[in-house]
Amino acid sequence: MKLNYKLQGSGQPILFIHGVFGSLDNLNMLARDFCSDYTTIQIDLRNHGLSPWSDSMNFKDMAEDVAELSHQLHLDKLIIVGHSLGGKVAFELTQIMSDNIEKLVAIDIAPVKYPTSSNALVLKALAQCLMMQLNDKKQIIAMMQQQGLSDMTIQFLLKSFKNGQWLFNAKVIIEQYQQLCDWQPLATAWTKPALFIRGGDSPYITDQDYPAIFEQFPNAIIELVEGAGHNVHAEKTAQVLQILHSWLMK
Repeated sequence: MKLNYKLQGSGQPILFIHGVFGSLDNLNMLARDFCSDYTTIQIDLRNHGLSPWSDSMNFKDMAEDVAELSHQLHLDKLIIVGHSLGGKVAFELTQIMSDNIEKLVAIDIAPVKYPTSSNALVLKALAQCLMMQLNDKKQIIAMMQQQGLSDMTIQFLLKSFKNGQWLFNAKVIIEQYQQLCDWQPLATAWTKPALFIRGGDSPYITDQDYPAIFEQFPNAIIELVEGAGHNVHAEKTAQVLQILHSWLMK
């Protein structure tokens, strides 16, 4: 599948992969800081943004999409930065194109299975939007508020609502969300440098996840950003950038 992407700058390539319900713009605050010294590539995963839609939504297929683009762009010595779902896609990429990847950064995600309840309210609200065929932002906001979604979550989702329709494939994501929460440990541990950035107020990386991280990524470093939730890169951009630059220089 040919993914939509944005390419900027020159130098060693850094590939940015967004999370579920997002798009390539979600990591703009990181990519624009690096494009003066690196080639930055931001992608829309399948069923997101301007990339094609598919009934298949598993890590293997998503990773193969990214690998296809990497080969198309002749990317080598690649640094991959993935947030949430994008981090899990990055994990899978270590199994299919390890030789082309130099370093990996996972933002607030661990190589573990997550409960499907983590986005239960969002899934319920989106299902309601589809069922009611809502195409007016004001109606969507009102309905999502009734479902108990925070204003921050609503505004994030609406970044992917254009011209009366969702840019992500809500139907397939809802149907296959359990697959996105699942995880099978890597068949081959990835021994190259890996950085895990953990939001201090987020439940996505906990102390209990550390053994799974180090088992699959033996040379991992974990950095904690206090006072940040799951979208740590957006909430504490300056601190995340400082961590990234410091680690990449090692």
